[in-house]
Amino acid sequence: MKNNNGKNEEMPNAALHELFVEQLRDVLGAERQLLKGLKKMSAAAVNPELIEAFKSHHDQTEGQIENLKQVFDSIGLTARGKKCKAMQGLLDEAEEIIEEFEDNEALDAALIGAAQKVEHYEIATYGCLVTYAKLMGHTESENLLQEILDQEKETDILLTEIAMSGVNAVGS
Repeated sequence: MKNNNGKNEEMPNAALHELFVEQLRDVLGAERQLLKGLKKMSAAAVNPELIEAFKSHHDQTEGQIENLKQVFDSIGLTARGKKCKAMQGLLDEAEEIIEEFEDNEALDAALIGAAQKVEHYEIATYGCLVTYAKLMGHTESENLLQEILDQEKETDILLTEIAMSGVNAVGS
């Protein structure tokens, strides 16, 4: 049913719900794209701690994809992702870094920078999704998305710790 402003009144926050679903599809696609990117970054890295962090985040990302499927299920939709242009750009940049720095002692530092750009994109995205879920009263979705958001923040902190433990001190 439309009101005088031409807006759908059948569902509270219908426009926000539409945005929520669109962003869920985008981030599901992003996480699937990231799986391939993490394999490439892991293969290119030199520092054993960084290699392990990339491998661990790959496994974690697989779990996040399962959580996203549960989010879709909790709102009565089939999980369907779409290609995320932002993630594609971030992963293209990571590939350029690998090519440019493959024989350079700053490769791991550059990879950490590329990975943290990905994490910050994910943190921003999941932060918005948690807020949308909360505003719409999607408690199950909110909890699942908060769990992913917390994991992304932990990964960002871990990458900083690896960088500060010596990876960024190349040539010192």
